[in-house]
Amino acid sequence: MPNFVFVLDTTKKPLNPIHPGQARRLLKQGKAAVFRRYPFTLILKEEVTETPKNIKLKIDPGSKFTGIALVQENQVIWAVELQHRGQQIKDSLTSRRQIRRGRRGRKTRYRQRRFLNRKRRDGWLPPSLQHRVDTTLTWVKRLLRYCPINSLAVELVKFDLQKQENPEIEGVEYQHGTLYGWEVREYLLAKFNRTCQYCGVTNKPFEVDHIHPRSKGGSDRVSNLTLACHDCNQAKGNQDIKDFLKGKSDLANRILKQAKTPLKDAAAVNSTRWKLFNSLKKLGLPVETGSGGLTKFNRKGLKVPKSHWQDAACVGQVSDNLVFRTNQPLLIKATGHGTRQRCRPNKFGFPKSHAPKAKFFRGFQTGDLVSASVPKGKFAGQYVGKIATRFRPSFVLQLPDKKFDVHPKYLTLMHRNDGYNYAFQ
Repeated sequence: MPNFVFVLDTTKKPLNPIHPGQARRLLKQGKAAVFRRYPFTLILKEEVTETPKNIKLKIDPGSKFTGIALVQENQVIWAVELQHRGQQIKDSLTSRRQIRRGRRGRKTRYRQRRFLNRKRRDGWLPPSLQHRVDTTLTWVKRLLRYCPINSLAVELVKFDLQKQENPEIEGVEYQHGTLYGWEVREYLLAKFNRTCQYCGVTNKPFEVDHIHPRSKGGSDRVSNLTLACHDCNQAKGNQDIKDFLKGKSDLANRILKQAKTPLKDAAAVNSTRWKLFNSLKKLGLPVETGSGGLTKFNRKGLKVPKSHWQDAACVGQVSDNLVFRTNQPLLIKATGHGTRQRCRPNKFGFPKSHAPKAKFFRGFQTGDLVSASVPKGKFAGQYVGKIATRFRPSFVLQLPDKKFDVHPKYLTLMHRNDGYNYAFQ
């Protein structure tokens, strides 16, 4: 079933989300109008009185994806998977830095390097990491405008890097509790894609295997751990991986290489978790926190499949009778708002063209979702798609299977380009 539909009253105050069938009836009877398409929101034409129910917004932050779910009276009524563009930002900054260094190395004319004249503010994060916090916070604030949310829940710790790198660490903060070991196990499952590294079997209970056995001096560090099914783990015993995979040097080298993969994604989540938590607290709503181990513990108890939005629904304290009223989350991909770069360089860093100053033409901009009603010609008909503007009355209408030019007088704006692409699972 699709997500529930957000509803605003005549003064644009949020009301309780409603079932999609009820939303269709309101539109058909003319009692409501479409206020916003993503997230889909209606605005009522007549004044109503309603007491909002308790709705909790739950967040499962990640390095590449963030899951968000709305829970009302033990029912998941709305969900979204938000895809970040942190790696794209990092690649763009790296490219810019390399071009600048190349120009300086050629001793061409350029602005002088600036040293010791820049200061980073307190709490500064690299742009690729700050983007994850800002994008998540943007959508939390957006949902607060369209839904009567009264509490938040966020997964504060996903991977414990100190415990992964040094399981022997001691102290009050690392006392063994009920969930001890779940963070390391969850990291290994994600790292090795829930697959036995020796035989390649999937969809089976896995065991944590020591690449270099402990009986021969191997440690519990995460770089010495891999996944194995029960049969392979028993067959390997206390052999070293090179002895066990004798004659399969390619497989052994692949496992050793993957085991030493840096904790990039885990470090990105840990670097931003407190910044996101403190930003959420400033919204003035109570914020509940939970660990990644608790999320997995809840998901296993509810027998819920693994996905970002379902993980979000399992964050924090969860009742045993949680019901999923939706199975089609909104998929959001961050694309940005274009570039501020006015001069487009070639691969050597020299200017080759200049971007136009104006962004809008006849009320449209590139990326707007429009409805096109073409009265005549080869492409006569009704279409819905995105446009690419030109600074003349001839836009490109982009459809899944084709694209063609259309005059802006035949277009009706449906959703303004806001830096995101939308789809449904």
